[in-house]
Amino acid sequence: MIAAAVCAVALVACGGGGGDSSTSSPAAGVQPPTALKIEDQVIGTGAEAATGKTASVRYTGYLFDGSRSDLRGTKFDSNVGTGSLFSFVVNANPLQVISGFNSGVLGMKVGGKRVVTIPPSLGYGASGFSSIPGNATLIFEIELVAVN
Repeated sequence: MIAAAVCAVALVACGGGGGDSSTSSPAAGVQPPTALKIEDQVIGTGAEAATGKTASVRYTGYLFDGSRSDLRGTKFDSNVGTGSLFSFVVNANPLQVISGFNSGVLGMKVGGKRVVTIPPSLGYGASGFSSIPGNATLIFEIELVAVN
């Protein structure tokens, strides 16, 4: 039973088992959260991403889709598998990333993995950005690789 639960958690963390679940999923009609949502998948044990430190991460960003069981719609950006990390200064003034991403990484420890759901007010707002439409709720899968 524990093995089944671990497998289920692993599948959710990886975005499910593939296939299109957009029509008949348990999450059909789920409304996006209005506040930042942080879900730790793995608690890291290394250095902590704190104010003024440079965090280096692997990430994948998705548009929120309440009709899918994993809530992940269109993938809009990722550096996973590229061999390159994305680095930014945590709580820089001004911020170097959207507020929700900054807050989602703050306090993580190296080796940690999180799923961060960002409402539009902490993302790109009504204007959107590039392929991200206005008022989009975003989901990021983030792995903290290094802190300097």
